Amino acid sequence: MNTILSVKIKLTITVFLVIFIFSINYIFAYHLIRTEYVKLIILYLSLGALSYKLVKIGQLNSRQLIGVACISRLIFLVATPNLSQDFYRFIWDGRMIFQGYNPYLYTPDFFFAKGELPIPQAEILYNGMGPLSASHFTNYPPVSQFCYFMAAVFANSSILGSIIVMRLLIILADIGILHFGSKLLKHLNLPSNRIFWYFLNPFIIIELTGNLHFEGVMLFFLVLSLYLLQKLKWQWAAVAFSLSVATKLIPLIFLPFIFKYLKLKQGFLFCAIVGLINIALFLPFVSTEFITNYAETVGLWFKNFEFNASLFNIAKGIGFAITGHNKIKLIGPIMAMLVILYIAITTYKAALKDMKNLLVNMLLLIALYYFMATTVHPWYVSLLLVLSMFTSYKFPLVWSVTIIFSYLAYVSSDNTENLWVIAFEYIIVYGVFIYEVLLKKQIGKSVSLQNEVGNSRLNDNTK
Repeated sequence: MNTILSVKIKLTITVFLVIFIFSINYIFAYHLIRTEYVKLIILYLSLGALSYKLVKIGQLNSRQLIGVACISRLIFLVATPNLSQDFYRFIWDGRMIFQGYNPYLYTPDFFFAKGELPIPQAEILYNGMGPLSASHFTNYPPVSQFCYFMAAVFANSSILGSIIVMRLLIILADIGILHFGSKLLKHLNLPSNRIFWYFLNPFIIIELTGNLHFEGVMLFFLVLSLYLLQKLKWQWAAVAFSLSVATKLIPLIFLPFIFKYLKLKQGFLFCAIVGLINIALFLPFVSTEFITNYAETVGLWFKNFEFNASLFNIAKGIGFAITGHNKIKLIGPIMAMLVILYIAITTYKAALKDMKNLLVNMLLLIALYYFMATTVHPWYVSLLLVLSMFTSYKFPLVWSVTIIFSYLAYVSSDNTENLWVIAFEYIIVYGVFIYEVLLKKQIGKSVSLQNEVGNSRLNDNTK
């Protein structure tokens, strides 16, 4: 009788948890603006706690949890993103291609300075993307541009229609991650429920599905590539990796590790396939102006843009104290060179003999890169979160919670960051990182040594 009552109580709690999760997602989608920071943080943390509790209770099986995650995404389907304005530029680029323009050759400011409206709803899109985006050339690679183009094909004169098309593409990518991520977990003999660190995570649902960031598409191709590598289908893995790079450039950072993992001949061919496919994908857009514009735009992420940085902010503060100036143009490239040095040393020294070891090194590399970066937007953490599913590390999961505090920068009209808030975010992340990566390993070694000493003494006493 008590057992039946306990099951009914747990079932009732589960139903209420699901209702609350759907309700908060609805508020996030349709009744929130990013300057409402108290409401934003309370709802976000509540959603995270409820999702964790839902999995923890264990009343729902995997299919039911997948259903909750899918419905949570579909709640956002017809919502205009309210935490990011990047989607306006995505739609602009897609419609530029649809109208026959090369999006890499023109800034939106170029047309408005001439009084021209090259695409439908140009004025709305121009005002929506803001002056920073409008004044720079696009830096989104060809696969991302293809997704934006598809939005223009199906909804060339409707912003909401374009949003729906892009959102469906991102949802499909997430379903692909669920499918191949689950398979990879199985091949690595890891618990299958780890996939919900990603698929049911409110951070992923809000930042990718809600705010229309195409990291989800990039992550799909990356997970597919890793799965194919584990299946020893390295040629197809190279194709998938190429498409991941052609969605967002960041996976290129992993190429030296994969090269060593595959050994010399296969590693070289893998890199060759990645290079050739990306050249082919960029080829329709290539010109002298394209190369200049693209190099200039990518360089801005190291020399001009700043947001939610950690180690860079410390280095910048020291530089400012010494010189009285913001030395980002010097410090940014130095940070990038330190990451390159780490890649070279790790590639040379690390064993990288199996997939688990490869994944751990990929995770630690991208963590270091973001710790050093001048700009860490919230959706960037999704890459760490995916990789962490296949390792024992939890600091990316913690970061997916604390990253919400970066939105407090939008409270002021000039988007000025509060360094105390950034410090709070990173103190927690670094605390977990140091414990997991450095201290936990030392504790494990210490316990192992104590056990060996104990066993040795036991053997001596036995003799």
